Amino acid sequence: MIDKRIPRVLGLLGQEDTLRVLSGLVLHPGEPLGQVTGLGPDEVARALGRLERGGLAVRDGDGWRARPEVFRDLLRAVPAEPAGPLDAFLVDGRLVSIPTKRAKRLMVLDYVSQVFEVGTRYPEKEVDVALRAFHDDHAALRRHLVDEGFLTREDGVYWRSGGTV
Repeated sequence: MIDKRIPRVLGLLGQEDTLRVLSGLVLHPGEPLGQVTGLGPDEVARALGRLERGGLAVRDGDGWRARPEVFRDLLRAVPAEPAGPLDAFLVDGRLVSIPTKRAKRLMVLDYVSQVFEVGTRYPEKEVDVALRAFHDDHAALRRHLVDEGFLTREDGVYWRSGGTV
């Protein structure tokens, strides 16, 4: 099964603000992130929070530092053997299509749902970040996950409510 950190990290790297802040941490350590990224303080703070939750940044004394070792760890976690029946729908961990047949779609949705921790609540933006790593149409994927009972939604907050544990 896929290491649930992989789509989270890829989703973070797919957002311009988090990518800019991570780049600032790597390329300009110790410099004010607002200056090196061109982002406002609130945008920097939100991006740092997402990077911290994704394991890509950590508070270091009075500042922040990037954690590039996460990428090495994730490369080691990539399975060498094919995933099996999911291979028909995945290329390099991304969905080539969302299956139309329900049984196959449920198998794919179960696989995707594994990136969400049981008992953790996620704002919609974080759900979209994780799902964007799997498929460009993250909204459709999110809708399928909710419709099939893998995620539950209430007031813009999501949590995992189904799937294999």
